[in-house]
Amino acid sequence: MSSNSVDAGHLRAFLERIERLEEEKRAITDDIKEVFAEAKGTGYDVKIMRKIISLRRMDREKRREEEEILELYLAALGEV
Repeated sequence: MSSNSVDAGHLRAFLERIERLEEEKRAITDDIKEVFAEAKGTGYDVKIMRKIISLRRMDREKRREEEEILELYLAALGEV
């Protein structure tokens, strides 16, 4: 393909795939919101749940390192 030509069919296929994935992403995002709303309705703290999810995604060593730095900074501020 030269720099001045575009394969419209190929381009359209990519765009349609992206659009379908975006739709799926919106649906999943809505499902996640519903689960958080259900958890909140049951009495769970959604903010804390989000934090736990974030921590669980993190590499253990990276998490430990961040916790140590956080403790160091809090101690320096007299917050611990």
